[in-house]
Amino acid sequence: MQSELIVLSHLRWDWVWQRPQQLVSRLGKSEARTTWFVEEPIQVAGEVERNRLVTEQTDGLTRVWLEIAEQERHVGFFDEVLPDYIEQLPELVGPPGGERVVWIYTPLALEPALALQPTTLVYDVMDDLAAFKDAAPELVVRQRQALRRADVVFAGGRSLHRSVVKQGRIDAQLLPSGVATEHYSTAVSAARGTGRPTAGYVGVLDERLDLDLIAGIAERLPEWEIRMIGPVIKIDPATLPQAPNITYWGQQPYEKLPMHMAELDVALMPFALNEATRSISPTKTLEYLASGLPVVSTRVPDVVSDFDDVVELRDDAQGFAEACKLLRGRAGSTPSDALRRIMRRNHWDRIAERMESLVFSPRLVDDAGTDSAAEASA
Repeated sequence: MQSELIVLSHLRWDWVWQRPQQLVSRLGKSEARTTWFVEEPIQVAGEVERNRLVTEQTDGLTRVWLEIAEQERHVGFFDEVLPDYIEQLPELVGPPGGERVVWIYTPLALEPALALQPTTLVYDVMDDLAAFKDAAPELVVRQRQALRRADVVFAGGRSLHRSVVKQGRIDAQLLPSGVATEHYSTAVSAARGTGRPTAGYVGVLDERLDLDLIAGIAERLPEWEIRMIGPVIKIDPATLPQAPNITYWGQQPYEKLPMHMAELDVALMPFALNEATRSISPTKTLEYLASGLPVVSTRVPDVVSDFDDVVELRDDAQGFAEACKLLRGRAGSTPSDALRRIMRRNHWDRIAERMESLVFSPRLVDDAGTDSAAEASA
């Protein structure tokens, strides 16, 4: 039986490598499965006679997006483009010829997802999108609808899982994000220099960061470089703290992250404690630890729940500065037994295998060479 995986994501395939890319790149490996990755519209300069879907073959899957005329605002899976997706997506992929798994990462994509006539509808809740800056007002309503209509619901963190269960999906599966430990192995073995000490953050720079805290850390560690690596999203770059020892490196390819990790002495997670971070389960925690870095974080609930024994928790700039000084020289240290267990349990391969066993037909799971359901549950 032919199998299809059609993913509708608010994150682009070639953007920051996160949960959707990690999972879809693994779930799409089966030769018996066709994989589509559907993205939000892309705005193009000049006149657009008709909004139309565009495809691109990459990494063993087909990327799909809608080309629309240039506008002065972001356009996602809603507003005036929703009918275009609902009409054109089924025409592009055709009717189901067997197993068709439609997988959404934003509840705003629910209607286009249902128009594809899925045999299984999966909602992988990776963020509390309604709590983000400039979130669409209809997100809360669509969230309830998506949770109600989905056949399978995954939650990417403990706080998210509790929220989903409270909304009625008591069968939701808690599968936090993971890490590809082998990807960061070079960072562990890299020789750290003896030059200027460096503390760094690697990830999206948005409203989840405590900008005042970052400025305070830089002020209290004038001899250190505070390195911020990642794209600036949904906040004005002019609001970012400026100091002689704060540097901004912009977005870096996933392939180069180990090299950047190897240049750090301490990894930072200077998150604000607000609505946007109430339910986050930062993937970067595991990526830092897999790189052999000591980590200092604010008390984000999921970090406290899952990593309090392997991450230094601090409340203010003075606490971060003291922790950085204390932890300097520990990068690349041999991981503890507890940390090794965390890495094994949270490898992306294992998470993808568990999802495979819960979503796809057993015969196709066996053909793909992944673990059986019983083994993945062990």
